[in-house]
Amino acid sequence: MAVFSSNLGYPRIGERREWKKTLESFWNGAISETELYDTMKRLRLRHVQKQMKKGIDLIPVGDFSLYDHMLDMAFMFGYIPSRFQHMSRGSLETYFAMARGAKHQSALEMTKWFNTNYHYIVPELENTTPILVENRLLHLYEEAKQELNIDTKPVMLGPITFLLLSKKYDHNDFKTHLSSLIPIYIQVLKELYEAGVSWVQIDEPILVQDIDETIIRFFHDVYDAFHAALPSLHIILQTYYESISHYKEIVSLPVAGIGLDFVHDEGINVSHMRKWGFPDDKVLAAGIIDGRNVWKSSLEAKANFIDHLAHYIDVDRLIIQPSCSLLHVPVTVQHEQSLPPLLKEALAFADEKLDEVYELTQYVKGDRTIDDFRHYDRHYQSFVMSSSRNVQSVQEALANIETYPTKRIDYSKRKHDHKKRWNLPVLPTTTIGSFPQTKEIRQARLKWKKGEWTEEHYQSFIRKEIKNWIHIQEKLDIDVLVHGEFERTDMVEFFGEKLTGIACTTNGWVQSYGSRCVRPPIIFGDVAFNKPMTVDETAYAQTLTHKPVKGMLTGPVTILNWSFVRNDIDRFHVLRQLALAIREEVLALEKNGIGMIQVDEPALREGLPLKRSKRTRYLEAAVEAFRLATCSVQPETQIHTHMCYSQFEDIIEAIDALDADVISIESSRSHGELVHSFEIYRYEREIGLGVYDIHSPRIPTIEEVGENIERALQVLDHHQFWVNPDCGLKTRNAEEAIAALKVMVEAAKIYRQKLVTKTVSQ
Repeated sequence: MAVFSSNLGYPRIGERREWKKTLESFWNGAISETELYDTMKRLRLRHVQKQMKKGIDLIPVGDFSLYDHMLDMAFMFGYIPSRFQHMSRGSLETYFAMARGAKHQSALEMTKWFNTNYHYIVPELENTTPILVENRLLHLYEEAKQELNIDTKPVMLGPITFLLLSKKYDHNDFKTHLSSLIPIYIQVLKELYEAGVSWVQIDEPILVQDIDETIIRFFHDVYDAFHAALPSLHIILQTYYESISHYKEIVSLPVAGIGLDFVHDEGINVSHMRKWGFPDDKVLAAGIIDGRNVWKSSLEAKANFIDHLAHYIDVDRLIIQPSCSLLHVPVTVQHEQSLPPLLKEALAFADEKLDEVYELTQYVKGDRTIDDFRHYDRHYQSFVMSSSRNVQSVQEALANIETYPTKRIDYSKRKHDHKKRWNLPVLPTTTIGSFPQTKEIRQARLKWKKGEWTEEHYQSFIRKEIKNWIHIQEKLDIDVLVHGEFERTDMVEFFGEKLTGIACTTNGWVQSYGSRCVRPPIIFGDVAFNKPMTVDETAYAQTLTHKPVKGMLTGPVTILNWSFVRNDIDRFHVLRQLALAIREEVLALEKNGIGMIQVDEPALREGLPLKRSKRTRYLEAAVEAFRLATCSVQPETQIHTHMCYSQFEDIIEAIDALDADVISIESSRSHGELVHSFEIYRYEREIGLGVYDIHSPRIPTIEEVGENIERALQVLDHHQFWVNPDCGLKTRNAEEAIAALKVMVEAAKIYRQKLVTKTVSQ
């Protein structure tokens, strides 16, 4: 058998974010459905052709999506929740309504994809019997074959991962749902095989989590059935993000190949091979190029690793590939013109990683040598030796880390100081921080960066926006205000631009959810505070109102988890550097009269290791970092934080240990489930459970917001509860934001009056 190069998935967004712009043009009514499909087809085929030109043998199709791959699977199998059943099955209207909501229908829940910053749409199964609405994989395979004469590798999520990540069904009925899905999958696979498909990649990343023997038995049921129906189809059972659990059982499944991550497994997958070997009848799809970070590989080191694998498997049965889909990295380094040359030469984005895959495949074939790789490696080695990676002042601070406060006076005492200082009404209203980033704001920032506007002109523009939205918030009668973050492109990138040791790209975009793309900063050296980053705008906003204005910061854990992090030192070492830097900004805000400071940690949960055995260390480090950043303030200063919801019960004790005075949690799409967490865990501090969904353009009704308030008050004391949206409002337009906030404030006032009436009657 020949050695193959392969890719697991390619970024959807295009080199210039063509995908995003096309989607948003369609949603805005600027292009037709036909124009949407035609543009997306051209982009999709361009991606396939590019991978072919880079020498990739097994090129994925099915990785491209109009929104999200989990939504694609649910849609393909007819899992349409009842609230959308009145819409045309299979229509684009239904598809986007499920993702974004419609006028009278709330969107499906959205949550993080394993431990990444990608958000997927959570399918709702209800009592639906699945059917094959359309074999989109067959369509995509035939499209590439007919248009480009390229045989591709269809990629689909496996049935067990799909079901375990779905909701709205009794998990006692898991086997029944699986039994219904197996014949649908077989139908898809048969149609692919009959069309000439040779290789199919079935992703089962759930295998890297802690799963029990019952689930393993289901894997045997599924893949035995696939093999019995299609014994000649080459199926690669693909895993990523960690080492697989139950190695012996999984590699014995009747599939043609097993895909393993050899980058993020901490050596466990290799140790399994050393202990139990690897089957002689299978290929090993070896994920040896890091699909989640942006650093060049040492091809010499990777070649040596391949030589090591040769002890356990014949190299003729190797497939060389990235560790996971390249969805998580930007498209290409080529368009980066502003990065320091030494740093740029050390980077590899998706296209450059495919070049590395090709080179290593040639090494396995005998067409490259170790000596050929040493020239490639020298750029990264030069960067590693640069002085930015070892800053003496940062190292000294870390050496004396125990001298920084990590504990405040007891909360029971602090809350009286806060009550006296702020005297807020019951059920106080606030927002999470950001307001709409309009076209005018983005154009102003671009003109300033290009030098078309002076610093004075730009700051005058930003102050005008701040003043306008302070006025809007006061008119809406919101209790605790924010300045709106108009000067910020992204909550992490903004701080990355201002802290030393971090670089920001020009075109390093990565999909976060839907059409939302972000540019993760690159932490390349020791991180240090340079000068105040948020004080001017926040202090100015506070001069415009007698109501409190919150200072808005991004926390150290989120900056770490939403950045591309240097890979030469322990991540927790970097986390402490970030915490000390954010601490300086917290103190600067307090010094300038800001008495409420929100240090957002929306990414705290997503950084949770997939293996339970690794979680304690991570959570202890996260708590320490937050407290390093916030515990030096005075007792009367109120510390807020915001975080995104996902299986909150996994981290509720750590959230408590943060010792924040007020937390707000993104929860509107799964409000009842989150509230249930507080029925089993008594939380003493103040909390805002997001009462409406900002990711959908639809305006909530007073009744909907009221139901979320009422549900929360069933388990939380009304003196604890804050009323707020579930996330920032930067992705909404001004009309949507104002209309929704008006509903939110009115609902809060209705419930305040109910509480007053209830108190009087008692």
